[in-house]
Amino acid sequence: MKSISNISGVGLRLPHLTEMVATLPPTGWLEVHPENFLANPHAAELLTELSTHYPISFHTVGISVGSVRGIDRSHLKRLRSLIDRIHPILVSGHLAWSTYGNDYLNDLLPIPCNEEALRVITVHVDEVQDVLGRSYLIENPASYVGFCSSTMPETEFLSDLVRRTGCQLLCDVSNVVVSAHNMSYSAYRYIDDFPADAIGEIHLGGYTPEEDEATPESELWIDTQAAAVAAPSWDLYAYALRRFGSKPTLVEWDNEIPPLSTLLEEAKKVDEAMNTADRSCVDSGKCSRNRSGVHHADAR
Repeated sequence: MKSISNISGVGLRLPHLTEMVATLPPTGWLEVHPENFLANPHAAELLTELSTHYPISFHTVGISVGSVRGIDRSHLKRLRSLIDRIHPILVSGHLAWSTYGNDYLNDLLPIPCNEEALRVITVHVDEVQDVLGRSYLIENPASYVGFCSSTMPETEFLSDLVRRTGCQLLCDVSNVVVSAHNMSYSAYRYIDDFPADAIGEIHLGGYTPEEDEATPESELWIDTQAAAVAAPSWDLYAYALRRFGSKPTLVEWDNEIPPLSTLLEEAKKVDEAMNTADRSCVDSGKCSRNRSGVHHADAR
């Protein structure tokens, strides 16, 4: 299985699929939403072709670990079949819920950070990992509301989830920026408290400022992934690199998708940021880490 030696990657969406197969541009790795390929045989064939040239990561959008009614096992089995075909290096999903009964909602809905929610999600993450036969990475959400029933910080919730399930984490740095702005806390403190040893991947994506209807004089930042990565996200990413060390980092752009060349240029900025962090670390004489890559997904 291929390793991630150049650890910046891009989110591959269907509009770029045929161009990627035809041109095979240089990039470290690709991440896809596997749900786009489960009922699309032609797209699955093209993805299989790409998997011979690039490491592939799966970022699921149809597994709802926060749904109290449980996980859709038929969906998990279909996903496992695609995993066995493509052999992705990583499989990740969201700390959220998005299903109700047989209905799939086009949103990642929030959960309270308390013991009750932690028990539910622990059971579901264990189930996902058992069916998929590998570690599942959980991504921190973009937050727009808080819950009175929350009893612990999100970073503590994630740490406990890792301890109970053995899962890994996907640190979405741009989500931290969005949530910190919307919920009025320090993004840098969140990175300080994030369980660094569990991180298997980092995401960067664009957000969109919108007028907050509740307080028109302020802005609500929305995780639209419809723009280039903003300066606050790059600044926090540089801080995260000093805190975590280099991790496989993906640039996401899911809406108002630009030309593939634009996405690849964004990924080059990731490499520049990592190189700058490496040089700064060496120059300070305090560098105790190595540049790392993912070689395979751990089986449970």
